[in-house]
Amino acid sequence: MKAAVFTEIGRPLAIEDMRDPAPGEDEVVVAIGRCGICGSDLHMTEDPVFGIRPGAVLGHEFSGEVVAKGSAVESLRIGDRVSVSPLRGCGRCDTCRAGHPAWCPNGKLGGGGYAQFALAADRQCVRLPEFVTLEDGSLVEPMSVALHGVAMSRLGSGAKVLVVGAGPIGLGTVYWARQFGAHRIAVTDLVNYQEERALVMGASAFITVAPDVIEKVNTALGGAPDFVFECVGRPGVLAQCIEHVRIRGTVVVLGLCTAPDTFIPFRAVSKEVRIQMSAFFDFPEFCRVVDTLESGDMTPHALITGTVSLADMPGAFEALRKRTTQCKVLVDPRG
Repeated sequence: MKAAVFTEIGRPLAIEDMRDPAPGEDEVVVAIGRCGICGSDLHMTEDPVFGIRPGAVLGHEFSGEVVAKGSAVESLRIGDRVSVSPLRGCGRCDTCRAGHPAWCPNGKLGGGGYAQFALAADRQCVRLPEFVTLEDGSLVEPMSVALHGVAMSRLGSGAKVLVVGAGPIGLGTVYWARQFGAHRIAVTDLVNYQEERALVMGASAFITVAPDVIEKVNTALGGAPDFVFECVGRPGVLAQCIEHVRIRGTVVVLGLCTAPDTFIPFRAVSKEVRIQMSAFFDFPEFCRVVDTLESGDMTPHALITGTVSLADMPGAFEALRKRTTQCKVLVDPRG
């Protein structure tokens, strides 16, 4: 099969021939239909802290068709279209049985979506309903990350919400904040590339960052936000979120920041701010996203801004290191 392979930090992915995968007894082989290019993969290929080894095939936002399965797989059939969670737990421990494979002591984060075929355990797969496309199936993972962040916030009806960062996770957070009953939602970003898309996802206002951004946010929301979601992952942004949030408000951190960061604890203490970290998602949340897509809500589809072939994927991947009008770019290995 063909795959886009990591070679070393600072170099583009390389298209190489690899051996087709063969399933273990509890595994399936998925012919990739679509795989989203994720910002965390960009981070992994430029920061050695992640420890990605040469020869690795990244890509963890994928859907496709089951084309082979192991002897113990009973829940799936050849030809089933599935969305695949990258969180692979052992499936046997209390954590896995409770639906939290991200915290399995023997768990791992899978990938393999930047290729024509990938392996997955049967327990990682959720069958896609008839009218959910493979394109939308590739959105289940990032939408689950956003759902988890909103669920962790304990956001309720009537809340005033600020989402900092208008990337796919930020826009997914907008969507779920609206579903959870937020009254008004403001989005801030350095540029206005995603303004229209943010409004489609449920935002009330889009504000380009400027010296008077706090005043503009408070005007748009009718007061300081009850909840602020950090969806950027850059040093200094958490401190900005603490400045934005109201007294006794909540800051939820979804951004993936691997560099050292600082903030003045007194600024958070003086407002009794609750800071909640959010990572990954629970498997029931992954299934909830599939159910939402099955219901006919096409709003998340607005995240998709382009599709590239596997051959063109390394160039598209590198282009996303700089801010563009793109939001979620998908890879079609069959294209």
